[in-house]
Amino acid sequence: MKPSIPKGTRDFSPIEMAKRNYIFNTIREVFQLYGFQQIETPAMENLTTLMGKYGEEGDKLLFKILNSGDFLKDAPAELMEQRDSLHLTNKISEKGLRYDLTVPFARYVVQHRNDLQMPFKRYQIQPVWRADRPQKGRYREFYQCDADIVGSDSLLNEVELVTLIDEVFRRFGVRIVIKLNNRKVLSGIAEVIGAPDKLIDITVAIDKMDKIGLENVNAELIEKGLDQNQVSALQPLLTLDGTTEHKLETLSQLLATSEVGCKGIDELRFVIDHVEQVGTTASVELDVSLARGLNYYTGTILEVKALDVAIGSITGGGRYDNLTGVFGMPGLSGVGFSFGADRIFDVLNTLDLYPADTMASAQVLFINFGEREAVASLQHVMALRKAGISAELYPDSAKMKKQMNYANDRHFPFVAIVGESELKQGTVTLKDMATGDQQQLNRDQLISDLK
Repeated sequence: MKPSIPKGTRDFSPIEMAKRNYIFNTIREVFQLYGFQQIETPAMENLTTLMGKYGEEGDKLLFKILNSGDFLKDAPAELMEQRDSLHLTNKISEKGLRYDLTVPFARYVVQHRNDLQMPFKRYQIQPVWRADRPQKGRYREFYQCDADIVGSDSLLNEVELVTLIDEVFRRFGVRIVIKLNNRKVLSGIAEVIGAPDKLIDITVAIDKMDKIGLENVNAELIEKGLDQNQVSALQPLLTLDGTTEHKLETLSQLLATSEVGCKGIDELRFVIDHVEQVGTTASVELDVSLARGLNYYTGTILEVKALDVAIGSITGGGRYDNLTGVFGMPGLSGVGFSFGADRIFDVLNTLDLYPADTMASAQVLFINFGEREAVASLQHVMALRKAGISAELYPDSAKMKKQMNYANDRHFPFVAIVGESELKQGTVTLKDMATGDQQQLNRDQLISDLK
């Protein structure tokens, strides 16, 4: 039988890994530039850590790990007979694969709180697992790429994150728009139209504005129990356009009677003004329809869209007030976001934005003409490696065509030739695979050229 892998998982070829590493290395460099520190948490957590943190649906999507050894020894016979898998799971499984990076991070902060300097700026790039139904773009194993600043209420943190996101996509060469909103503004909207209890229904509906249009949003609001007057009162907000300043002014007038709404506008104004003063390559836009996972966020909400590819959000996040409350440590505020690595991969592929040398596993391949030439070539290879230049010698003295095909298939930028005449003169002929140009160099020149 032909071997296979579980549904919803993937193998990555050397070329795909080169592209993924380019993405992760670029993001990692910018995180470190901004003073973020890397942590890692185990692939598996205790189920007591994970259960109940993602809602009923999330609990079902956790991959659970059977206890070691005889996992049935403590399982009650009646549960086995009744085939009560829900209660039986607790007896035979104590651990599960992590579902996201946020809950393990919250557990980490509580567990190590005495050793952490606040504010704590962490980043984490690791795989997560979800027992979801696999479909296009949705996998059971995928990477998350998170950054958070916890232990500080300062809105300068939001400004930092916006500029960090801008820098990452500037390095990728992807044109983006960074959309901003604030949970307090959304709460204020629900308040002024007299439907504070319908906040979630309102935001779920308006979050679909781009997909279903204004008429359908209004129909959904009526369906959720808002009356015609409330829906009418919402219209100026749903059709908000013009400059950011104009949007903020209009919002200020519409939410003048809501204390929480006014606070949200002040926070938005602070972040947008400071981002403008610092300057970004990307455009930063106020979008009142932006809601994301509203139950979680308490202040700023941000989302990134690519301008040249039709794809969903490629980065998102926001301010939250109680990251660690579920573990008995209330009141720790933070702001964080996650890069959608798989979507960024798709965007860079679609726009063909990988640097030319991304696919090259090494910089130069030495052709093998036989034993004497191979020994001399190997000495050059070792000298290049000591100088920090990646180099390889083809192991067999095969036909020249076969070796050159190998160089092409492996995307070597250069091929080096040490034949009889080069052996006599102590030189190397270096061929540029892109242009076909050749030059004869001594070792020092070779190192200097390749550097």
